[in-house]
Formats: sequence, structure tokens, C-alpha cells
Amino acid sequence: MTVIDGIGRAAQRRLGHALRARVAGEDAPERAAVIWGRRGERWFRPDDPVWRVHAEASMFPGGVAALLLQSLHPSAMAGVAGHSGYRGDPWGRLQRTSRFLATTTFGTVPDAEEAIERVRDVHDRVRGRDDDGVPYRASDPDLLRWVHVAEAWSFLRAFQRYAAEPLTDGEADTYVAQAAVVARRLGAADVPTDVAALDDALTAYRPVLRATPAARDAARFLLLDPPLPWTARPGYGLIASGGVALLPPWARRQLRLPVTGPVAGTAGALGLVGTKAVRWAMAGVAEERRAAVEGD
Repeated sequence: MTVIDGIGRAAQRRLGHALRARVAGEDAPERAAVIWGRRGERWFRPDDPVWRVHAEASMFPGGVAALLLQSLHPSAMAGVAGHSGYRGDPWGRLQRTSRFLATTTFGTVPDAEEAIERVRDVHDRVRGRDDDGVPYRASDPDLLRWVHVAEAWSFLRAFQRYAAEPLTDGEADTYVAQAAVVARRLGAADVPTDVAALDDALTAYRPVLRATPAARDAARFLLLDPPLPWTARPGYGLIASGGVALLPPWARRQLRLPVTGPVAGTAGALGLVGTKAVRWAMAGVAEERRAAVEGD
């Protein structure tokens, strides 16, 4: 290895560690050792579509798209605004979500079931009224279904657009079916199990979806005023642009984001650049993780 190669590897690892700390928390190495290294039965294997999608850098723009899409359901947005503390502790919320996804996708069955029970306990305590005065509770099977539909649709769309090797049609159907496993255990009802059903479910929710003031405020916070130092904002902007580009035109229109034309096209190109950068950075962390697991 040349000196230049060594410098490049060191920079790659530093950026990868910084990204991982933001998304998974400062204790990410310890948690990763448990998730990846603990022996035991798992619901999914490394060659399964759900494993491939959830381990890919496209989850970064996919996550942005999922949050924006989910915000269009007034009850879901009211729950986030009233109970999640996304403004006061946005990174904490992101880290809890990423840990849940990692544990339920890559972890052992007992660890995954424990994580699901913790979330169900939280959901049982989250309830209130949305901007229209409609009562909601986070444990409502249809509301859980909406959150899952928005996530699965966004993650799959991001992978198909930004990953180096998109899934085949059959693999995409399998991804939707595998993602449904956790959603059902969380309490979601009538969960889609193939791409056509997922698209139909998203379309069926449209009559109840709209951008409330809280949703537009969350979009501004997420896209224009993220809790990041100025030095990190250009890179984040690439990822955020990629997330916006994934949204259906009607969702972008509701949130007053670029809908069509050169601006929307440019957003997709920026998202691809950002995803490639994240993929490069996280590759160094993945090497360390493999070495640790193999060492055990």
C-alpha cells in the first residue's frame, strides 16, 4: 500500500466513523458487535433482498424520503411532533430508528423480538389528537400500516434508483414480503407483500394525506435547517436532494418542493453523488466490522 493509499484509507475510515456515530450513536461499535457478531437464528440472511436493501448507502436518501412522505399523514405527523422530540433531539431519534432497523434486519431473533416489544410498549403510551382534532394512537394498526408503507416504498425506491445493482422484479417482491415481517409483529394490519400491493396501498392513502403546517415545518427543518455544522451541510444537502427526488410528484407538490423539470432532475443526480460518497465512506467501517466478526 502506498502512502497515498494509506491516507485515502484513513480519510475513508474517519468519514465512515463520523457518519456511523451520527446515525447509530457513539456506542455504534459495541452495538454492531452484538447485532452482527452474536450467534443465533436470524429471520434473514445476507443474500436476502431485505438485508441487501437495508445495508446499502441508498438508505440515507431513502430515509429522508420516508420521513417526508410519512409527514403527510396528519395523525402520524401529530404523533411525531407531539411525542418524538425530533427538534430537541433529532439525532437521538434517528439513532433509535437505525438501531431498530439494524437489529430487526441483521440481528438474532431474540434480539429482534426484544426490540419490537420495546417499540410496542412506547406505541401503547403515544396518543393524542391531530390538527383536525381527530384522536390517534401510535398502536393503531392502520397508522402503523401507513408508517410501514411509506418506509418500505421509500427504501425500495431509493435502492432501485441509487444502488449499483438494483433488485430484479422478483427480488423486489421478496423485499416487500420480508419487510412486512417486522411490520406485522409491530401490529400493522393488512401489510402489502409485493410491489404491486405496496403501490396500491400508497395510492389508497392519498385521500387522507395532506401537508399540515406541522408537516411543512418538519420539511423545512429536515431540508433547510438540519442540526449540522456548516462544514457538513453540503454533503447532507446531496443526500437530502436525493430523498426529495424519490418522492412522488403529488407529495412534492403538497410539501411545496420541486415537482418536475430540471430542478427535480438535478436533485436525483445530486442524490446519486451523495449516495456514492456515503457508500465509499461506509466501506471502511464495513471492513472493520467483518474483521471483528471473523475474529470472534
